[in-house]
Amino acid sequence: MSQTPPTVKCLVWDLDNTLWRGTLLEDGEVTLPDEVREVIATLDARGILQSVASRNDHEHAWARLVELGVADYFVVPQIGWGRKPDSIRAIADELQFALNTIAFIDDQPTELAEIGHQLPEVRCYRADQAGTLTGLPEFSPAAVTVDSRRRRQMYQAKFRRDTAREGFQGPDEEFLRSLELEMVIDRARDEDISRLEELTLRTSQMNATGVHYSDATLRGLLDDPRHEVLVVSMTDRFGPHGAVGVALLARHPGVWHLKLLATSCRVVSFGAGAIILRWIGDQAARAGVHLAADFRPTNRNRIMEVAYRFAGFADDGCDCLADVGQAGEEGVQLLHLRPERTCGPTSLRLRAPALDDADTGLRDWSEVVPA
Repeated sequence: MSQTPPTVKCLVWDLDNTLWRGTLLEDGEVTLPDEVREVIATLDARGILQSVASRNDHEHAWARLVELGVADYFVVPQIGWGRKPDSIRAIADELQFALNTIAFIDDQPTELAEIGHQLPEVRCYRADQAGTLTGLPEFSPAAVTVDSRRRRQMYQAKFRRDTAREGFQGPDEEFLRSLELEMVIDRARDEDISRLEELTLRTSQMNATGVHYSDATLRGLLDDPRHEVLVVSMTDRFGPHGAVGVALLARHPGVWHLKLLATSCRVVSFGAGAIILRWIGDQAARAGVHLAADFRPTNRNRIMEVAYRFAGFADDGCDCLADVGQAGEEGVQLLHLRPERTCGPTSLRLRAPALDDADTGLRDWSEVVPA
């Protein structure tokens, strides 16, 4: 039985007589059909990136896309006189997408045939199919999360950030401060849950246990007063990083149980996991409770293990662990911490609620000095 092909992550458009009507270098004036404009906007809202592979003068074609009001929808466009298979490879490499998640649409049968021969994994569509794309299953993700809807902006921010880093003269610490990073830790809401489930499924390098929490399980914990489901997001001066972390905390009378901590690999360099652990420890100290944490070492989550150990978690067998019980998953260790109040981070601005307060309002914890 053949497997269902993966959802398209990026649609690559030809321009002449595909995205727009007419040939730019011959007709001078080209038009964008309303039907195509709607397809572009719909795919973008679903979190499907879009790019361009076109044989055209780059400056002239890009200026026309700007005039038509759609240039900002396209990431890493390849407009020039090279071969289209090379352009599509360049797009996939820049986005770090597998070729079987790329789709291509063109009006020329010879171009489609060349892609089919050179890049058989890429799915090809005729220009006259453009209006039907949004109804096809491969362009219809099962779930559209908050981050999906702003995926393009996140990639564009990443490219600007990477460019700034390449041109920055100075140590990494200074560059991080120049980013004007802000982390927000907040109690999760219904609209966050699909993305949090993704984090428990896809994150391995920065996942403390590797345990998958389903959408239904996480939603069931939102209204449980004994649990905190926390979502971590980050932004900087270039734009959003999106939801980059999830923490699941169970409350017991004398101990809080950190059952899950997972962060996206793309924020490893910012020390996100360590900052979250410090903040949770500070919150536990404010509440006068110990902390227990589930951890399952793997050959991929060594960085997360270092973060836990550096935060002070140890295998010391405190009596309070009896209130938590044994970890339910095979290979999961139960670590312990006697937390102390700590200063807020100096590398970024941190906004978060006070967990010993039912009020969900966010406070600025940056550079907080313990009382």
